[in-house]
Amino acid sequence: MRIPNHVHAAHPWVISRIAPDFTLLDAWALPVRGRRADFARFLDVVTALDPARSDSAPTRALFALRYRLGDWFGWDDEKVVHAIPGCTETSLRQRLPAELRGSVRHPVRAMERGFVALYETADEWAAEISNATVHGVLQLAWVPEGRGRYRAELAVYVKSRGLFTTAYLAAITPFRILIVYPALVRQIARAWERATTRPASPPRRSAA
Repeated sequence: MRIPNHVHAAHPWVISRIAPDFTLLDAWALPVRGRRADFARFLDVVTALDPARSDSAPTRALFALRYRLGDWFGWDDEKVVHAIPGCTETSLRQRLPAELRGSVRHPVRAMERGFVALYETADEWAAEISNATVHGVLQLAWVPEGRGRYRAELAVYVKSRGLFTTAYLAAITPFRILIVYPALVRQIARAWERATTRPASPPRRSAA
């Protein structure tokens, strides 16, 4: 379910400190709940998912089209290093405080190609992507609901590269809101259900 940006932004997230010049594009409440310590398991689940291989045929088609266009126009050329728009830094990693450097325990294992994990805390994780279309951040957050329970939220932050980014985001917005993110939410929900209902492994017998 999509949630108002101001509701998500009301929390003192790390991303708001290291990327105040980025815009919160949108935020989604995920059908994932657990205890505080379950955030690590949630990250295990999400970082292993690949939205381009969703069960949704329209989503797979949209990712395939985006990758094809990226190949044709060189949007995703890994040999080209793009600076953050209006800055000298090329990555938000250069803005991380010392205590968050090397904090990632859940690197990107699948996801959309091009994402690289930035940092990880007890209730927040973020990865960035930089290409010719946009510099963006995918944030996963563990939001307290009270009585020791938490729910997951997903947010997307971007910094525009100018008129091209504006036009690009406007063009993909209907597909992103109506197709891609709803399919991703369902994909995450199914993966979380599998992870949390999987039978526990039998205890190992100690050697005689």
